[in-house]
Amino acid sequence: MKTIGRECEISFEEKKSKFIGYIKPVYSKEEAEEFIEKIKRLHPQATHNCSVYSIKEKGKEFFKVDDDGEPSGTAGKPMGDIVQYMEVQNLVVVATRYFGGIKLGAGGLIRNYAKTCKLAILEAGIVDYVKKETIIIEFPYERVGEIDKLLSSSSILEKSFLDRVVYQVEVEEDLKKVIEQMPYINII
Repeated sequence: MKTIGRECEISFEEKKSKFIGYIKPVYSKEEAEEFIEKIKRLHPQATHNCSVYSIKEKGKEFFKVDDDGEPSGTAGKPMGDIVQYMEVQNLVVVATRYFGGIKLGAGGLIRNYAKTCKLAILEAGIVDYVKKETIIIEFPYERVGEIDKLLSSSSILEKSFLDRVVYQVEVEEDLKKVIEQMPYINII
């Protein structure tokens, strides 16, 4: 399965209309919908904030497109077609449009929303999907250097230094199995 490598943004103009594409890797329907709402709040004056998300997680698939007031099938559907054609999942794309005074017609809308989605995916980079899980680990202070080295390719989301060291980390499944075997680490 393929996904995107990072969150990013692209933009271009077409006949005075400005198109801005926002893309983010996501792992749940709720996360995708929160991102869409965030972009809508960021651009309340935009003419349209059209979107698509495709998520496959824990045996369930979610796929949704939204034209956000554009004529039916001229925004969300072409964006969804690009996502399916490029065979990427676990992402959300929002295409924000500011109308420039020149009508693009149905064909122009379809082309430009598809272009926005494609450029955003290419800018974010297509990568192999590696399933990750967020865990909380607890370990003694004298192991900090060793644990930091072990987690060098993982995302450490939060660190706490209490009686013992506590990290909230996002790890790949293989690394989680290694951590589970370490006698001085407790997974909370």
